[in-house]
Amino acid sequence: MSDVRNLLACKSCKMLFDSEALKEQKLPLSECPQCRGQLTKDWQGYLAVVDFEKSEIAKTMGISKNGKYALKVR
Repeated sequence: MSDVRNLLACKSCKMLFDSEALKEQKLPLSECPQCRGQLTKDWQGYLAVVDFEKSEIAKTMGISKNGKYALKVR
């Protein structure tokens, strides 16, 4: 797993992305690969969703895909 200091959060979908992995894939560090929202380093809280269909937290947050998410994004 990557260092949390390298993670960027999407302001729209709150999904977390490793900035080093984005660089390796030659993807922009400013745009979310999932929803094209703006990425930021200003986030708090970490949530790993393994089964979004059974997760009450995922339902509450509107998450419809397994992955890593920030709880609060500024």
